[in-house]
Amino acid sequence: MRMIISFSALFLSVILLQLSSGGVGPLDALSGIVLGFSTSQIGLLGSAHFFGFFIGCWWAPRLIGNVGHSRAFAAFTATGAISMIAHFVVVDPIAWALMRVGSGLCVAGCYTVVEAWLQAKVTNETRGRAMGVYRVVDMGASLAAQLVISVLEPAAYVSYNILAILFCAALLPITLTRSPQPATPDAPRLRPMLAVSRSPLAAAGVVVAALSSASFRMVGPVYGTEVGLQTNQIAWFLAAFVLGGALAQYPVGWLADKYDRRWVLIWLSAAAVGSCITTILIGGGNTTLVMLNATVFGLTAFPIYSVAAAHANDFATSEERVELSAALMFFYALGAIAAPLFASGLIQRYGPSALFVMIAVGHVVLIVFGLTRMRARPTAEKRTRYVYAPRTSFTIGRLTRRQRETPPRTTKDENDPDE
Repeated sequence: MRMIISFSALFLSVILLQLSSGGVGPLDALSGIVLGFSTSQIGLLGSAHFFGFFIGCWWAPRLIGNVGHSRAFAAFTATGAISMIAHFVVVDPIAWALMRVGSGLCVAGCYTVVEAWLQAKVTNETRGRAMGVYRVVDMGASLAAQLVISVLEPAAYVSYNILAILFCAALLPITLTRSPQPATPDAPRLRPMLAVSRSPLAAAGVVVAALSSASFRMVGPVYGTEVGLQTNQIAWFLAAFVLGGALAQYPVGWLADKYDRRWVLIWLSAAAVGSCITTILIGGGNTTLVMLNATVFGLTAFPIYSVAAAHANDFATSEERVELSAALMFFYALGAIAAPLFASGLIQRYGPSALFVMIAVGHVVLIVFGLTRMRARPTAEKRTRYVYAPRTSFTIGRLTRRQRETPPRTTKDENDPDE
């Protein structure tokens, strides 16, 4: 309890940040539909967000080093608030895309500050509990953020003002805390090929994770509108995906620690393909089935990033784990930048079902590549613990490094490499 209280300012800032930033994507998509933006233009907004996100991940540690944690957090939060308020100063898809670069920059920068602060304050004894609370706070707020759009009117100035207010409110806990600021963190080197050299399958897995998550969360409102869902139903549709991902973390973690992680990735992708096919067949005919299937899709697609990261860490040394985390985030960002734009173009040309056709094809490719890699390389001699890895900042590698070095909860004789 003392630990939770000591980090309460950070956790409260995370909740407010998630409520604001998590509602921007779906609100922009629904507002774009009301304002007559094309589907491709709406997809551009999602891609622009992740472009800003990548810039923020790279730049944030350097800014923290120059001005300190609190000032950096204030600068990034101000960027997010400005991008929200400016939406109805210029109503144009290209201008909105530039504003979404600002919101992505804000999200990555703020999470880098929070996670660098956590990393500096936790000890080896409190790390696991701190990360557990952090995961609950992050995913709980993310789930609530998807429901925010059910009470916000699309294409309304007041809706964006409310999100801007939440952005500003996130400033208060972290800037007013009496806890001293930690020492400035070193920025991890960005070596993308480190991920490929340690595990090509893990690099491919995080790209497919981005293909699934980024396209669903950024273009999902367009799909929902096309199949006849109302605004409040779209909110539950997106929330169901996040809920499924939250429910999957423990059982998937248990499987990933007990069995060959490549098989876990392959079976998750196979289940995701099945979920995509079911969604295509259902269409918008039965709302209850649509919601249930979105939950199943979250169960299968959401954990892929964490399983891929755990598999890559099996082949990395302790000194490489932080840079490996940054490299995996780099590949995730590449996939997340491309996926919404590509998915929206397919929807515009072929209809709403094209979103899940695209996702299914991505998972089929991952299955084939995973089977190929299983014949090319045996499993790791020493396995790391499965850890839920939020796609929040390059700094997350520091928080999860020692947790990964703890032996898995359960073990099993390694599978034959030719299985």
